[in-house]
Amino acid sequence: MPSGWYGGYGWGFEYASSQRIGDWPIVHVCSGVDPITMRPRVAKGVIAIGNIAVGVLAIGGIACGLVTLGGVSLGLLFALGGLAIGVGLSMGGVAVGSIAVGGVAAGLVYAIGGAAFGPAILDARRCDEAARVFLQRWFGTVPVNCR
Repeated sequence: MPSGWYGGYGWGFEYASSQRIGDWPIVHVCSGVDPITMRPRVAKGVIAIGNIAVGVLAIGGIACGLVTLGGVSLGLLFALGGLAIGVGLSMGGVAVGSIAVGGVAAGLVYAIGGAAFGPAILDARRCDEAARVFLQRWFGTVPVNCR
């Protein structure tokens, strides 16, 4: 087995790279249940991938970190997921953040979505000038109902 690989014996698996930054491995991948504690394994690393992941780049069912992708995604810079919550850009079915894009979007600055809530919104009913300018600047285009 590769270095850092821990067999799961039917309980899941875990891989942690030998290279580390502080206490965190560069890459940590795991899933399943820890057979000793009987608790879900949590991937913690610079790049963390697992059912529950915490890292600079976190990918998982529940993901928490700087840049996150997951079912429930909590990201400081960027969050993408079914439920995406973050300080920066959040994109998902339900998105909450400074800039929120989603089916239901709640933005502290901009909100873009089917139902949007925030200071500058673009949704099915309304297109604020600030949201239009934001879209024009970053994407070079705006929806037809925003002209």
